[in-house]
Amino acid sequence: MDPKQIEEIMDVIKDFFPENTSIAISDTNEYLYYQPSKKVDLKIKPGDPIKEGSAASKALTYGQKINTYIEPDVFGVPYFGMSIPLIEEGETKGAITAIFPQKPSPFLTNYITIKIDDCWYPIRHNEVIYLETQLRKTFVKTSNREGYHRLNLSDLELFLAPDSFIRCHRSYIVNIDFIDEIQPDSHSTFLLIMKDGTRIPVSQRYASYFRRSLGF
Repeated sequence: MDPKQIEEIMDVIKDFFPENTSIAISDTNEYLYYQPSKKVDLKIKPGDPIKEGSAASKALTYGQKINTYIEPDVFGVPYFGMSIPLIEEGETKGAITAIFPQKPSPFLTNYITIKIDDCWYPIRHNEVIYLETQLRKTFVKTSNREGYHRLNLSDLELFLAPDSFIRCHRSYIVNIDFIDEIQPDSHSTFLLIMKDGTRIPVSQRYASYFRRSLGF
């Protein structure tokens, strides 16, 4: 990837991660770009080889998004990493890695608590149909409830299992188990018909990643 490509990637992803997130971009062998945060700095420099056991290494090896805790023996400090492979025409070209000082824990791992009127309700992740950005909060829809969570979509994405939830749009994350039908839409995009009847777009930005993740 050349500097122009890296600049274009940063323009796309900079709004998708929480504040105080370090960002690294790599090809399949070495890091090409690194922006540290005030909370965690892995001291990566462009040209440094990708270390075995790092989040980027795992994403490149498995060819899919990785959310994982990395022990301090890799970089000298522990961190929680979310790494997404960059795939072009079926070939892995590199990875984008978001680096956090630790995985935040505002709620239990298998639950998300939503507010409805003046009450709160703990909901199991496997009951969630989709999540949508609305008015700086996240609207959460289940089969029998709908309410809001105070965290934004990018923050909540860190807690959701990548084998069950997939981001398909800047404003949407869907539970794959609740997708009833995938319809072609204009400009190489798709329209999801969820089992509750909700129609959710797959934006062009996420269309290729969505197809690779679901294997079609």
